[in-house]
Amino acid sequence: MLTVKQNQLLNYLIIRIEKDGVSPSYQEICKELELKSKSGIHRIVKSLEERGYIERLENKARAIAPKKYPNGQAYNSDVINFKDKFINKHSHSHSIVKNFKSQSYEIPLLGKIAAGSPIEAISNYGEYLDIPSLLLTSEDCYALHVEGDSMIDEGIFDGDTVIINKTPNIHNGDIVVALIDNEEATLKKFRKKGDSIALEPANKNYKTQIYGPDRIVIQGKMSGLIRGYN
Repeated sequence: MLTVKQNQLLNYLIIRIEKDGVSPSYQEICKELELKSKSGIHRIVKSLEERGYIERLENKARAIAPKKYPNGQAYNSDVINFKDKFINKHSHSHSIVKNFKSQSYEIPLLGKIAAGSPIEAISNYGEYLDIPSLLLTSEDCYALHVEGDSMIDEGIFDGDTVIINKTPNIHNGDIVVALIDNEEATLKKFRKKGDSIALEPANKNYKTQIYGPDRIVIQGKMSGLIRGYN
């Protein structure tokens, strides 16, 4: 039998996934369950996972997937694809779609990324941007809106849109999307020395953050930038 808080979290998780196609953030869960810190959420999530009610999808933000209803019955839905390990409510593929008339491509816009203090990654799944082919370095790209000013010395400003190439070839000095503790994402310069990973800002008002390799997952490197003018 689940505790009151376990029941509340599981019900809220199912409701949000059925409605939005993506699990709620820890901050949203804290507010819904009226908890003061994320540590309490981590404990409840861990206990539900150990009891087989949920599954945490590796290397993805907002990725808590229900496996059972609170009454113990198996959770079956076309919202969660456990085989591919990602939330897939929308029928569109995340691969690039080519527009032959304009020689441009549609790439998925997955939400916003922090160029400042890390913020929780937001995945919209279903929004697309039409991008000139010259800005793309591969067929496995996505776009993110930039929020913050920690990368201004690299010419990346609040409100810009960055194009991210999903590539395993990351080198020191690359500007990357880094997922921290499978929960928060940030846009920073990548630098690795020994077993430590440094996420470096390009603004003297921010400090470099150092992490162990088990806390960081690189989800791609920046390959282009789009800026609108008013």
